[in-house]
Amino acid sequence: MQLTELFAEAGEELYLVGGSVRDAFLGRSVEDFDFATGAEPDRVASLLEGWADVVYRVGEDYGTIAGRKDGHTVEVTTFRDEVYRDRSRKPVVSYSGDIETDLSRRDFTVNAIAMSMTDLRPVDPFGGLADLATATLRTPLDPEVSFGDDPLRMLRLFRFQAMLGFQPDQSAVAAATEMAERLEIVSAERVRDELSKLLVAPSPSAALQLVVATGLADRFLPELPALAMEQDPQHKHKDVLAHTLAVVDKASPDLTLRLAALLHDIGKPATREFGPRGVAFHHHEVVGARIARRRLRELRYPNDVVHDVGQLVFLHLRPHTLKLGWTDSAVRRYVRDAGPLLGKLNELVRCDVTTANKRRERAIQHRIDELEARIADLSAREELAKLRPPIDGNQVMAYLGIGPGPRVGEVMAMLLEKRIEDGPYTTAEAYSLVRVWALGAAMADPGEAPPAEEE
Repeated sequence: MQLTELFAEAGEELYLVGGSVRDAFLGRSVEDFDFATGAEPDRVASLLEGWADVVYRVGEDYGTIAGRKDGHTVEVTTFRDEVYRDRSRKPVVSYSGDIETDLSRRDFTVNAIAMSMTDLRPVDPFGGLADLATATLRTPLDPEVSFGDDPLRMLRLFRFQAMLGFQPDQSAVAAATEMAERLEIVSAERVRDELSKLLVAPSPSAALQLVVATGLADRFLPELPALAMEQDPQHKHKDVLAHTLAVVDKASPDLTLRLAALLHDIGKPATREFGPRGVAFHHHEVVGARIARRRLRELRYPNDVVHDVGQLVFLHLRPHTLKLGWTDSAVRRYVRDAGPLLGKLNELVRCDVTTANKRRERAIQHRIDELEARIADLSAREELAKLRPPIDGNQVMAYLGIGPGPRVGEVMAMLLEKRIEDGPYTTAEAYSLVRVWALGAAMADPGEAPPAEEE
């Protein structure tokens, strides 16, 4: 390998490390490669600059220099020893002199295996190969030490559980429970990234259950543990957390959809009421959407993710409100409100059915089938995906002789409502509606002049 020869000729050690080694032993595809070396960052950068197509130094403060070569990314990190200090959100990075010390400071033994690029000899001082064989997640040092070095590893423990299907060592789970408060010193962005990776794993529910049980969730999403409400002996409503985790597992591994599944009932604890017919959660979708948006913003998710998840949470009960059938206007309104999220919304509604009552499940799924059939039928007859009036705001302003302002918005809202309720209509009908609206406005305010008659 060219990189190996490059470092060997420079008299520097080079080891393949981390997830690339782990995945190679597991037979998983390896796209990018992580290396470790005794050379310090400036030396690494100078070596890569004569070999890589492009060199990135953005991780230099943490000892990492990256390069891009023939479509593959390589990262070369100086042997290091990093520890969080007190309440700092950033690790203090110091360099170590050997590969064994570097491996000791990695998160789990399965990620603490190195392969010498000189003689292709595995370096496995902490039994990572044995843990790969038994599908176990252990820390190289005592978990209290490893989690003290970087508290994010407590959340990463459960991310790897979900991603690899491995079981966390009980001593690591116990340490995470004892040290959960330390997660608060980790930046929101790093917590967000681990949560996102966990959520798009094949089956996240078991790992999420442990994130809650250890108290980690209390540090970044306290509303999630609150879903584990005790069953009331009189009303016997189900554990909302168990239901939520089942919905997450059923949903496709799309980040926006999985986040919506995780948060879709997050407003229930704040809206729980007991009445003659049992427990109820009136308007929990409204409260839940507000909570979801706030929490996602705090975790520094992009604005489009915050918006889309909030919308999915807000709309996830909409299909259940129309049990008597789908009128054309109801279908149009549903499609308009869902917008580009229509497919994800329909999937979320289907995944939300976790009842053991098969007859009820069939009835709800039939309702969604009927909705999708009505959408397809109506789409075949009109441009359902482009619900808009036959004239736009500029035409309204020209017709009324007015400039931009709230009145234009009122007229456009009126025209859109007509489109939703009655279906497509002509441009002439639209101008007629605008004239009627303007005459009404003029009667209410004599200072308003109605538009001139069309020629």
